[in-house]
Amino acid sequence: MPSSEIYFSTDVETDGPIPGPHSMLSLGCAAYTADKQLLSTFTANLETLPGAAAHPKTAAWWATQPEAWAACRTNLEAPEAAMKRYADWIQSVGGKPVFVAYPAGFDFLFVYWYLIRFTGDSPFSHSALDMKTFAMALLKTGYRDSTKRNMPRRWFDPLPHTHVALDDAIEQGATFCNMLRDNRNG
Repeated sequence: MPSSEIYFSTDVETDGPIPGPHSMLSLGCAAYTADKQLLSTFTANLETLPGAAAHPKTAAWWATQPEAWAACRTNLEAPEAAMKRYADWIQSVGGKPVFVAYPAGFDFLFVYWYLIRFTGDSPFSHSALDMKTFAMALLKTGYRDSTKRNMPRRWFDPLPHTHVALDDAIEQGATFCNMLRDNRNG
């Protein structure tokens, strides 16, 4: 098993802005090495939390995404089972796990909450690497100017962004590895 950092590019789909009152619907994760080797992937569609409800704005957005909605509502698992399977998968990949997301503030909020709630621990500790903040440092711009439209095209592989959690995790992981390459070569 590798002993270096493994970058777990993570994307979640939810039915609202925060966990608890709202649910994580889908979790996708792609484990990458720094040199952009895709080691393994994980995906789960979760049952909603008891007593939780969709946020009206999020529900309205989902109404515009029927294919992604259908994808995240098939083969549902109980959150307890999905998060245990996720934690076990991270351990099986090996290395030192680093949570990576765009934006990490949103995705990590849900993943960390669900990990603590349903497994009692987080393999990522309390840390997440935010791609937007990393872009700000690389581009030497303000945070609000470090959006995808202002990032160099060389950072983006021709991969789809479908709002299906695993597709987006793979796409964002490749982007992160390209950013990491530029950082290390620059």
